Amino acid sequence: MKSHTKPNGAGLTRLLNAALCSWKGFSYVWKNEAAFRQEALLCALCVPLALFIGDGGLERALLTGSVLSILLVELINSSIECVIDRIGSEYHELSGSAKDIGSAAVSMSIILAAIVWILVLWR
Repeated sequence: MKSHTKPNGAGLTRLLNAALCSWKGFSYVWKNEAAFRQEALLCALCVPLALFIGDGGLERALLTGSVLSILLVELINSSIECVIDRIGSEYHELSGSAKDIGSAAVSMSIILAAIVWILVLWR
């Protein structure tokens, strides 16, 4: 069996390189995506609030996880937008649809978070 050299290394080196790649990704979206900055600030407010108002670990996890999922989906949406923009700046229906679908995914994550917060807080 052939051994394949991994581009990011192996073991601890791979973990450190993955952390660097993640940091570069966070830095990029923070600098270039206003929506990410807004959602990150929302998380900065909501996560401590969730930890304070949640009644037990499960409620805290639901409240926190639902808000953090917005950032997760926004990161995926931003990566889709980067790939589409890399392909070209001319309009193509599929490129527009890909960006619209990514936007719809972010909207769904926001709706999910709102539903979780309403259901948890409505006791």
